[in-house]
Amino acid sequence: MAKDFDFDQKSAKVVSPTRLAHVVLRTTPEKFKAMTDYYKTFLGGEASYENEFLSFITYDEEHHRLAIGAIPGTGPKNQRTCGLEHIAFTHSHLNELLLAYRQRKAAGIDPFWCVNHGPTTSIYYHDPDGNMLETQVDAFETTEEATDFMLSKAFQENPFGAEFDPEEHIDRIKKGESAKSLLKRPDVGPRGPESLPAAMLEGI
Repeated sequence: MAKDFDFDQKSAKVVSPTRLAHVVLRTTPEKFKAMTDYYKTFLGGEASYENEFLSFITYDEEHHRLAIGAIPGTGPKNQRTCGLEHIAFTHSHLNELLLAYRQRKAAGIDPFWCVNHGPTTSIYYHDPDGNMLETQVDAFETTEEATDFMLSKAFQENPFGAEFDPEEHIDRIKKGESAKSLLKRPDVGPRGPESLPAAMLEGI
């Protein structure tokens, strides 16, 4: 079977990966424990392997979704340089997103931005190094519906979204409002990069 595989197949595009496997973060030796403790709490995860300078953290069927390495000579994060902007994690339902928000808050992890982007409703955090994390729930049942929204005039005018209060969402759900209603993005008019929170532009 394998010997008959055609490694010279012609295609208009490269074969796509089957999935995104993991993310690796670099930290300082001084921040290593704070970072590993944070991510185990944040993700409800555990280390599949860990030593004094490496941690491989899993929270699902993958052997690790996130790894943290303590590298000597590493300096503090500069929020204004090019590079990875944030890592996003999806929850299966709005109720679950809000429950995780409450559980993280009880563990001392507070968000800095809660926003309905349109395709997703999202809650953003900073880890101890200042890396940004997004927890989200999809607003549409299909990828096609989400793409249609992203091609709409409303999204072109405002690709950032409308802020919301998670506690208010929880109260509204308890009063009987549907998740579908809360996931519909309010119209707040055009918004540009200047509307982003200072914590996103400057870090912690």
